[in-house]
Amino acid sequence: MKVYNTLTRQKEDLIPITPGEYKIYACGPTVYNYIHIGNARPICVFDVLRRYLEYRGNKVTFVQNFTDIDDKIINRANEEGVSFSEISEKYIAEYKTDAAGLNVREATVHPKATENIDEIIAIIKTLIEKGYAYQAEHDVYFSPAKFAEYGKLSHQPLEDLMSGARINVGEIKREPMDFALWKGSKPGEPYWESPWGQGRPGWHIECSAMNRKYLGETIDIHCGGQDLIFPHHENEIAQSECCNGAPFAHYWMHNGFITVDNEKMSKSKGNFFTVRDVAQQFGYEPIRLLMISCQYRSPINYSYDSLMQCKASLTRLHTCRDSLAFALANAGEDVSAEQLSALEKAFDEYRAKFCEAMDDDLNTADAIGALFELVRFINKEVLTAAPAKNAVASALKVFDELTGVLGIVYNEKKEEEGGDAAIDALIAERTAARKEKNWALADEIRNQLTAMGIVLEDTPQGVKWHRA
Repeated sequence: MKVYNTLTRQKEDLIPITPGEYKIYACGPTVYNYIHIGNARPICVFDVLRRYLEYRGNKVTFVQNFTDIDDKIINRANEEGVSFSEISEKYIAEYKTDAAGLNVREATVHPKATENIDEIIAIIKTLIEKGYAYQAEHDVYFSPAKFAEYGKLSHQPLEDLMSGARINVGEIKREPMDFALWKGSKPGEPYWESPWGQGRPGWHIECSAMNRKYLGETIDIHCGGQDLIFPHHENEIAQSECCNGAPFAHYWMHNGFITVDNEKMSKSKGNFFTVRDVAQQFGYEPIRLLMISCQYRSPINYSYDSLMQCKASLTRLHTCRDSLAFALANAGEDVSAEQLSALEKAFDEYRAKFCEAMDDDLNTADAIGALFELVRFINKEVLTAAPAKNAVASALKVFDELTGVLGIVYNEKKEEEGGDAAIDALIAERTAARKEKNWALADEIRNQLTAMGIVLEDTPQGVKWHRA
């Protein structure tokens, strides 16, 4: 597999430190509100990366943090008259609801900044001892000028970065580019005890601390949105490499931005959408498909039309999956071993085409194209008038493999009352009525199912149904 490495600005063979194992760190949300559609993209994209690496037989340790102490969290807590921890815990729970809705698997570890204060303090102390950081009253600052490679991720020389830097009111740092590792507490703010007085960690240092604690001094892949390249990821590299004396991450992967109707998403423009709001209108699955519908480094345009296209694509996929499941339960005789071998050879070709796309810098767009080619083949060659059981089982296996890697075509929400069992019971009752030629009752049950949003299809193998 090759990936584009932001650090080197070129595609490189993805080679793990330990063969067959990958250590990945993904920057998580600052938990003071519901996640928006921009947040959804890295969450979905790097979930697919993890799934694919595991599909190819690798072990993946995936760490994604929660920033649970921050100015935005403190401000939100003050507005609502509650503690900062009540805000952070509330929105961690809301994040998990949305992530589950998007079919994003939980990280191996979901560390919180506030649970790693000791590790943060230890790194800061080392940076001060080595001369890369300094105390200014109750604050501690890092000096980028003392790290010769500062700017190597964003590919900008320190002089250019310094040109736009400022010292804000209340800051007592020596140079405009210096950034806070530790912030002395202000009246009414939450704080922790430290060698420099009461305070709390800066934003960048928490990720360096949690990377080292849960993955070690050097990791395989660090990922996140393009907006994090500078200053967040640049500062992570500086802190970690100066502290540990070792490379921080071998590969850096960054996803592209999202626009809304071809404009930058902004609350002031009124085009700011949370995942929760969009999901209430369209469901979660179309959002996930949209997030992976093009190669991850390319920009995505969010619009009503794009989501409707994703819904239509998912309908095709769900119809194929439902037809395969129905055929498997009602299929007739097996095809011959020779015929099955020919089918499985064709399925292997679709697998190979899918993997070829994914191996080319996680090109999910072409992988999805290969999946739809597979669907067309299945509809033409497997889901015939009299489908064979072993052919259907083989088709279902490859379909579930590839959609599983992409994390799509997952179980939809069941009816709140009764679920599928109630629908199956009504269909069985209608079937019995038809056998008894009680057409009035059969029609009444069909009308009842129609009112529930259930569409029936009478086939030679039995009754198929799906939700409208």
